[in-house]
Formats: sequence, C-alpha cells, structure tokens
Amino acid sequence: MEHETDYKKIESAAEKRQKAVHAITYVFLTLWAVVVLFPFYWMLLTSVKSYGAYNSEYIPKFFTLSPTLQNYADAFTEVSLGKYLLNTTVFTVVTTAVMLLVITLAAFAFARLEFRGKNAAFLLFLSLMMIPNELVVITNFVTVTNLNMRNSFSGLILPSVTSVFYIYLLKENFQQIPDSLYLAAKVDGTSDLKYLLKVMIPISKPTLVTITILKIIECWNSYVWPRLITDDENYFLVSNGIQEIRENGFGRENIPAMMAAVVVISVPLIVLFLLFRKKIMEGVSRGGTKG
Repeated sequence: MEHETDYKKIESAAEKRQKAVHAITYVFLTLWAVVVLFPFYWMLLTSVKSYGAYNSEYIPKFFTLSPTLQNYADAFTEVSLGKYLLNTTVFTVVTTAVMLLVITLAAFAFARLEFRGKNAAFLLFLSLMMIPNELVVITNFVTVTNLNMRNSFSGLILPSVTSVFYIYLLKENFQQIPDSLYLAAKVDGTSDLKYLLKVMIPISKPTLVTITILKIIECWNSYVWPRLITDDENYFLVSNGIQEIRENGFGRENIPAMMAAVVVISVPLIVLFLLFRKKIMEGVSRGGTKG
C-alpha cells in the first residue's frame, strides 16, 4: 500500500509539472500571437477610422466607436488600385501557369528520363541557387532591356517562369514514385507524356498545390523586379502601386485610406494561406521525405 501511495504521489507531481509546462507554453504562445497579429489589427483598425478622427488623435486609440468604409471607397477612386489589382492578377496567373509547365517537364526529365550527362547537368543546375539574386536581377534587366521588353507584361513575366528550387522539390517527389509503375506503363506502350499526366502528376498533387500557392504568394508580393523594369503606371503591380500611393500626396495625407488599400491587397493572400495551409505543410513534407 505504501508503494502504491508513493507511486500515486509521484504520478500526481509529474502531472502537475506537465500542466505547469503546458500553461507556461500557452501563455508564451498567446503573447507571441498578440505581438505578431497586432500590426494586422492596427492596420485594419486604422483603415476603418475616418480621416478626421485619425488626425484628431493626439494619443492613438486602440478602438473606434464610429467605423467607416469610406476609406476603402477612396482607395479605389482616388488612385488606380483596381488597375493595380488587375495587373497583379494577370501577372500572377500567367507566371504561375507557365512556371508549372516548365518545372513539371524539367523535374520529369531529371527524375525519370535517362540521357548522357544528366547528373552533371542537374548538379550544374543546382549550383545556380548559389548565385546571389542581385546578380540575376542585373543580368535579367540587361537582357530584357536589350529585347525592348521594358514596360510590358512579357518583361515582367519571363524572368519568373522557372525556379531551380521548385524543380528540385518536384524532382524529389517524382523520384518517390516506384520505378515499377514507369516500367509497367512502358510495357503497355504508354508514352512518357501520358505517364506524366496520368500517373505522376496525380500522385504528386499535394506538392504541385504547394508550389502553386507559394508561387502565387511570391508573385503577389513581388516588388524589386516590377519596380525595376516598369515606370509606366499601366503596368504597376500592387506592390508598386502601394509605393506610388505612399509617395504621392494622397498616401502621405490620408493614412486611413492608405491602410485600406493595404488591407485590400493583403486579404487575398491571407485567405489563400488559411484555406490551403494544410496542403502547404503536406506538400513540403512530401517533397523533403525520401522513400
């Protein structure tokens, strides 16, 4: 009986320590969440404050009793926010679609086809990841300028239609598919393209979904290249548009409307990530797991 009592005491103490650790962890995570989410709350709060109420606050208030949506109307009427959103949508959709085609074919070639110098070519391809982005931007700028593609969607899109990292990620995923499936398909007379479309792409769907979402986020947030290659407002993306809004008088004077524009631009990506966060995690884990 004494041993049983001692065991229960030890078990009870262990449970208390575990609960204390969990409580401390939850408190820390809650505080961290507040720190991370506060800028988004402040952005949303500012966007629904009236211009007069915002400017009359000598001490910023953490709430408002008279929210308004006028700032969102101003963001679309005072500046070309709608045009920026349309340009970004076209840029994102076309770039992502072309990139998926390019990386899928490249990954299939490196994963399944046999040709002389394949391993050396792939190692050389991976070595491109070691080149600083700044050097690539300079090279791309000179090339696009020499081809007279500045201030055009072609100049915006072409340098972004491939990715060494995504090719590597998809190749690793393709290589997890058993060779026996490929050999059986070849015995049945199935072409490589049909095997890719009917077998490899459906099996690798989580990774392809992940790559698609990450590329959409990358294109939507793209700033340096669009800023460098375009000076015509007709080709501005949302990132360049926000910079233009900030630099002109409207953005500096009407901070609530500026925040409204930022909210409009941020919401699509936030919703996209929340909807597909599990797919992103699944795709990354599949791409990084061998066997």
